[in-house]
Amino acid sequence: MYLLDNTLRPYAWGSLTAMAELFGREPSGSPEAELWIGAHPGAPSAIVPPVPAARTLDELIAADPYQMLGPEAADTYAGVLPFLAKVLAAGSPLSLQVHPTQEQARAGFAAEEAAGLDRGAPDRNYKDQNHKPEMIFALTPFEALCGFREPDEAADIFRAALRAISARGTEVPALLSWAVDELSSGHPAPDRLQAVFRALISDGNEVREAVRVTAEALASAGADALAPYARELETAVELNAYYPGDPGVLLSLLLNRASLQPGQAVYLPAGNVHAYLSGLGIEVMASSDNVLRGGLTPKHVDVAELLKTVDFRPLGVPVLEPVFTQMGQELYRPPVSEFSLQRIDLEQRVQDQGEGHSPASMSGSDVSVLQNGPTVVIVVRGTIVLDSPKGDLVLETGQSAFIPAAEAPVIAKLSAHSAQHDDGALAFAVTVGSADVDEPSPDAPRLAF
Repeated sequence: MYLLDNTLRPYAWGSLTAMAELFGREPSGSPEAELWIGAHPGAPSAIVPPVPAARTLDELIAADPYQMLGPEAADTYAGVLPFLAKVLAAGSPLSLQVHPTQEQARAGFAAEEAAGLDRGAPDRNYKDQNHKPEMIFALTPFEALCGFREPDEAADIFRAALRAISARGTEVPALLSWAVDELSSGHPAPDRLQAVFRALISDGNEVREAVRVTAEALASAGADALAPYARELETAVELNAYYPGDPGVLLSLLLNRASLQPGQAVYLPAGNVHAYLSGLGIEVMASSDNVLRGGLTPKHVDVAELLKTVDFRPLGVPVLEPVFTQMGQELYRPPVSEFSLQRIDLEQRVQDQGEGHSPASMSGSDVSVLQNGPTVVIVVRGTIVLDSPKGDLVLETGQSAFIPAAEAPVIAKLSAHSAQHDDGALAFAVTVGSADVDEPSPDAPRLAF
């Protein structure tokens, strides 16, 4: 097992305090957005201490992919770790974005390579050849936009906005009246959503004026006047405060507003338009940096490429429920082969050994770490011990480790230090996805964060 030192990305939307509070340290004074845990070439984790063969995780894996990844994963993913884990702290809204399918990523990357476009160019769409399905597990209350709502419901939300505009004595922009008519037209739902999305993302003067008029009317209307869609319409006002006149302000009204509580997770497949708004979570994805943006950003927006990528079918909030194995492992298993997430909650338990015994007799229940080849573990509360046939590794809050496929089985245990405190320990393990997981029992416990 290898202790990791991970790169903290200071993107402007990052929280100033959330990451520091989670890990029990002083804030850096700068936005702290994403802690990358993995072997992605953009920011590979460092090995602590360095070993003769490698200083970073990608170098370690490249030196012996069969030992590090296991034969199956090494062959399937060409000797590359197929997943990337992050701790994500959103202090302000991220861009409205979508990720490509595997086929789209390969074709887009090849086309940009053939065109000689520098991989660091601001107008580059495809940084690699991989798709980027992802999931987010909420550590705190977490707000997001994800996936299209039913067009008839979206039409009702736009009507509420039009009422607020009319009540203010302002002329309703023709673009918004047309959007209501189109969303209510009775055409197939994806066609209605695509038509309105395409019109609103054009970012012309007509769209910017519609955003301005709408945001001003909604900001002055009050929650009661916006009912029953106050939350959706107030979201548009909040987004306009960050990105005045941006098409994403109106596009948000087409999307589901998701409010996750700690312990809930959502899965975002290719084509799902989404934007994280606020909160702290564990994010896991296929190891890729391919993002096609659609708004709420000063960065490049390639409308033509975006429209080829978006899945316009309406769906509800794509909540990912846990499954429990016969060994008591709590897993979040999206329908992709690159990754699955295990939540490891090591609770303090007092052993009944009679009177006179001190709290030192406390111990946590051991949890077997799921290992479908390579695995990374990150601790977000307390201190744990990773116990393998080759030795032990102690991980404190904020620390993480890489477990090679050849080092198994590994058991996560509550350290003696954490066993003396009431809050136990909480960690997450990410490994390659597998279909070999028990279906959830209706009586399975739902562990609380």
